[in-house]
Amino acid sequence: MNDLLSYRAQFPILEKTIYLINHSLGAMPTATYDRMHDYAETWATRGIRAWEERWWEMPLIVGNKIGQIIGAAPGSVVMHQNVSVCQSLLISCFDLSGKRNKIVYEAMNFPSVMYVYEAHAKAANARIITVPSDDGITIDTQKMLDAIDEETLLVPISHVLFKSAFIQDAKAIIEKAHQVGAYVILDAYQSAGTVPLDVTALNVDFATGGSVKWLCGGPGAGWLYVRPDLQAKFEPKVTGWAAHRAPFAFAPELDYAPDIHRYLHGSPAIPAMYAAESGYDLINEIGVERIRENSIRQTTKLIELAEEQGWRINSPRNAAQRGGSVILDVPYAGAVVRELSAREMLVDYRPGAGIRVGPHFFNTDDEIESIIREIKTILDTKAYEKYASVSGAQV
Repeated sequence: MNDLLSYRAQFPILEKTIYLINHSLGAMPTATYDRMHDYAETWATRGIRAWEERWWEMPLIVGNKIGQIIGAAPGSVVMHQNVSVCQSLLISCFDLSGKRNKIVYEAMNFPSVMYVYEAHAKAANARIITVPSDDGITIDTQKMLDAIDEETLLVPISHVLFKSAFIQDAKAIIEKAHQVGAYVILDAYQSAGTVPLDVTALNVDFATGGSVKWLCGGPGAGWLYVRPDLQAKFEPKVTGWAAHRAPFAFAPELDYAPDIHRYLHGSPAIPAMYAAESGYDLINEIGVERIRENSIRQTTKLIELAEEQGWRINSPRNAAQRGGSVILDVPYAGAVVRELSAREMLVDYRPGAGIRVGPHFFNTDDEIESIIREIKTILDTKAYEKYASVSGAQV
């Protein structure tokens, strides 16, 4: 723990703020200032030469750093703007008009992902099967497996559920999908950087995620993994010149690149990748296993302290099934979060779930104790009442 706390000085916001919202937006490393300056300096001094000197290959260069975190082979991860783009690109690889056109995912999937599949399924008359949650926290793995059959084409699931931090049994789901000829798209947004993940060992077909949360890489840097043996098999319809075999030939016909490049589209978002690299470097330096060990200890402490107050916990108590955050079901949750923010204590609120608290490797045990103490004080003094007329404050 003390060793991990040596990294605290690299996160400026920690000087004045108790930052426990890393499940939503990870704290920014100080090195990001330097990386953004590098971007500006490169553009200012190298101009158009920057494309051939590094910029054009940055989606793969930076993607390889993600690959180290998720157990992916070099040349199997590319960078995109966000997960919605990645999911749209992947679904565009498939024909949804045949008998095998069923899409299966959990009802607690992230809404943005569901929007993508709903839109495509509606346009192609494909079928979507959503597997419900029995308790609002977990998804019964057997029910997921039973929903996947010979007519299933895609299984786009969350590795860790955003509302509860429940870790799904991705291995079992992938194995069942492969038995019936379906493909799995694993959304690792809420796991990469805090829950160990090895996409190669899982044999997952595709994986995607972003840098906003546990990777401390900021917005605009999504990533996409395509299993090496599948890369030449598909031709994404969401595409662009970066996916061409010879993009600078400016040929009028589309000739897909033979490798992971074919899963790119238009010009890459260079500034976002500069911003993201420092976070990836830190996660790789520390190692996700060490981060996970500390995360389990602190989230367990959070649960114990919250239960002492009599608050319901909307996350798994079993640490092996719990990601990096804990969801506290306290009264007036939305208003409590607003008051915490005013006191420089950052967590967030999600309707139907509660207050999400997400410590990372740089947070102290004192901060864990203080957030519980402060929530209790706000409730005891009814400090939340000032937000009674604010929409969404849940008072």
